[in-house]
Amino acid sequence: MSGTRVTKEAAIQRLRAHLRRRAYGPQDRLEPERVLAPMIGCSRETLRAVLEVLEKEGLIWRHVGQGTFVGPPPASEPVRPSILVEMASPADVLAARLLIEPPIAGEAALRATAEDIGHLRGHALRSSEASDWQAYEQSDDAFHKGIARITGNPLVIAFLNVLSSVRGRARWQRQHDLAFRRARKKEYAAQQGRMHLAIVEAIAARDPAAARQAMFDHLSTIRTIMIHKSD
Repeated sequence: MSGTRVTKEAAIQRLRAHLRRRAYGPQDRLEPERVLAPMIGCSRETLRAVLEVLEKEGLIWRHVGQGTFVGPPPASEPVRPSILVEMASPADVLAARLLIEPPIAGEAALRATAEDIGHLRGHALRSSEASDWQAYEQSDDAFHKGIARITGNPLVIAFLNVLSSVRGRARWQRQHDLAFRRARKKEYAAQQGRMHLAIVEAIAARDPAAARQAMFDHLSTIRTIMIHKSD
């Protein structure tokens, strides 16, 4: 196609039509970007944004250095973290955190230094004093990342960073803001701050079981407020 470059929305529709017209088979490779962009009538920058949309829909998948392929990725191909984050609902994220973070807190209880505990207490106190959800999110995020860092395990830290990136997504922000306002801002912050301090005290006491339970209680409370009371 030639002429004026089309918008992203129009390019999405054209690429979908191209996929139908060409009748690609599963895992067939698409044309390279330098060929596909002029066919669709958009810039390569716009094409990359369009490919990202279709990848989130499961219509294609991309492998760095190898190209773009039709259909969902094979089971042996890991899904990029950014795609997982975009697809995950707040309920998905909290369920994952309940599985992962209590054991992390237990491990931190075995490894934390006095300096680590001091930093965690500071984050916990700041979360209890937050006057809006953005301030609470910042201190809460720092608190949970701080616990992960105590483990010294780069995979654990990276996984928590992936989960943390969900906080920047609109779905999470809307639901957490609603929960924060519904639970009354100061009361919500004070309650969660107390739970943060309970986690810190369990870690300071070198009590892995208590740290795991305190973290589980904290995340379960957030899930109840955000998910079960959002209907």
